[in-house]
Amino acid sequence: MVQGLLKDGIAAGRLAPEQYAENFSDLHPPLTHHEAIVEADRCYFCYDAPCMTACPTSIDIPLFIREIVTDNPLGAAETIFEQNILGGMCARVCPTEQLCEEACVREAAEGKPVKIGQLQRYATDVAMQKDVQFFERGAETGKQVAIVGAGPAGLACAHRLSMHGHTVTVFDARPKAGGLNEYGIASYKSTDDFAQAEVDYVTAIGGIDIQTGKALGKDFSLADLTGKYDAVFLGMGLGGVNALRAEGETAAGVDDAINFIADLRQASDLSSLPIGRRVVVIGGGMTAVDAAVQSKLLGAEQVTMVYRRGKAQMNASEFEQDLAAAKGVTIRHWLAPKRVLTTDGRVSGLELSYMALDEAGALKATGETTTIACDQIFKAIGQTLSSDGDGVELAGGKIAVDAEGRTSLAKVWAGGDCATGGDDLTVTAVAEGRDAAESINRFLSGH
Repeated sequence: MVQGLLKDGIAAGRLAPEQYAENFSDLHPPLTHHEAIVEADRCYFCYDAPCMTACPTSIDIPLFIREIVTDNPLGAAETIFEQNILGGMCARVCPTEQLCEEACVREAAEGKPVKIGQLQRYATDVAMQKDVQFFERGAETGKQVAIVGAGPAGLACAHRLSMHGHTVTVFDARPKAGGLNEYGIASYKSTDDFAQAEVDYVTAIGGIDIQTGKALGKDFSLADLTGKYDAVFLGMGLGGVNALRAEGETAAGVDDAINFIADLRQASDLSSLPIGRRVVVIGGGMTAVDAAVQSKLLGAEQVTMVYRRGKAQMNASEFEQDLAAAKGVTIRHWLAPKRVLTTDGRVSGLELSYMALDEAGALKATGETTTIACDQIFKAIGQTLSSDGDGVELAGGKIAVDAEGRTSLAKVWAGGDCATGGDDLTVTAVAEGRDAAESINRFLSGH
């Protein structure tokens, strides 16, 4: 067993089979009925609640928690789904410690907020397990809408459009629907194929046809869609990965963190996934933490995250950083990749430059360097738009949209990670997809 754990290079089967199952079990086991009632009873049911303001989808949090207290989880689920039809996944992956729970009055008073995320999961799980549908498809309008991307933004948009009676066709480049919920989230945050269960739950309203393996710019153009459909929503996320701009970054053993996470999510046998003995993850966001923690859970002996700025500037939340540390990941700051070192064409180390802020506040290399020995490097340094949407106006490398999600082209809206406007969160993508659907409906209705 030790042999597999300590084998140099990139190797599969580093752990015993039962260890993989334990390592990738649910990060937060669901609350029992009793635990949910007790936790919900801690809520003050604030008037003008700050937690609601902090939620990008504006869920009526005090109301749904009050419904749990009165032993009405289905009522709570309806309150959640009215604002966020992907409330089940958001309950699992939202950085609640930076959103609703950070704003909780109990957090300010005693440093222990109401567990809003886990209560949301409790309610939505009850509804989904019983397959209770709260919304019906509206009367058929005869209008056809195309959606590019079956991720959170696209699914939320499709569901709301179907509620208004429009017929929706969703195109997605991947073999499965779900977007980053299916391919981009750590396995221990979403177990038991939950992403696909949620896709089925959302599309059960009817009037939504999802076509996978169809990519914008390859299988069809935006002009094709605007010519055939009454409106188009672009929600394809960010498919490209930023370059490292470090010497030797094409060496064998340098991989994209997002692809690693996707492979892990789709693997039927975790022991078949190869991982390095010593792994370096470059980046300071949630994807970097997900890649680093899962490298450790797959049996990597040493995992180091390197970030070019300080702890305070990391995009990963305090909770995510603490989770990484608790799993044995070393996080090093003020280091930027300079050169990938290789032996016989394979990664053997990473040379890094020490970084600092100059008097003007600009990030500069100090001139000193250090080297970390490793067999595998994951890049988690942000993503770029892989298709410009055939002519829509861009801003800062994303599709420019107004407050309603409208792009520079008539009949075309956009939302989620591919569009300007929000932070790269599932819950924000849901809000943007939902709100764009309302705007599209007003346009199609002639209002």
